[in-house]
Amino acid sequence: MRGRSRPPAAHSRPGRTRPIPRVRSRRRARLILTPGTRPALQHVEVTVPPFERFYEQHRNEVYAFLVRRLGRDRAEDAFQETFLRALRAYPNLRHTEHLRAWAFTIAGRIVIDEHRRTRPEAELPDLATEDGRPAFAELEHLADQLPPTERAAVVLRYGYDLDYADIGAALGSNATAARQAASSGIRRLRKESK
Repeated sequence: MRGRSRPPAAHSRPGRTRPIPRVRSRRRARLILTPGTRPALQHVEVTVPPFERFYEQHRNEVYAFLVRRLGRDRAEDAFQETFLRALRAYPNLRHTEHLRAWAFTIAGRIVIDEHRRTRPEAELPDLATEDGRPAFAELEHLADQLPPTERAAVVLRYGYDLDYADIGAALGSNATAARQAASSGIRRLRKESK
């Protein structure tokens, strides 16, 4: 298996300061219904496997998932973050039926966070300026298909370079609504330009 990197084993992490949780159990009540009798509660012990076993069972699948989504170089950091978050939440885990799905949920959220962090910001095309003011014919042409609020927010933000608080005041709303309108307008312009 030369050339393929493997996720680290649970015992190979140097500098680990928190103890790995061991088996713990909780009492849960199960409602038993039998025809002709009164409902009864039966207490059932629920045990959570030790974190080391959870890690060993799911590490290869989670690592492969992260490599497919992020590439090998970024997957290693995401892998460590996935199991670090899992380790932090493991002592409070209540349901043991879907541990695999839980691990993939954590990994999927980290993938989303990573994509958000590395996504380049799209820009509007450069607008020609005359006397320090943008050529509004080009901006108006781009923004003609937008709804009025989005068009105003885009023109005020990118044509006049106003901040969102001022745009919100001009539109009779707040800065958050102005930011959302401008963002939605840019998103529509990107779709139309493709």
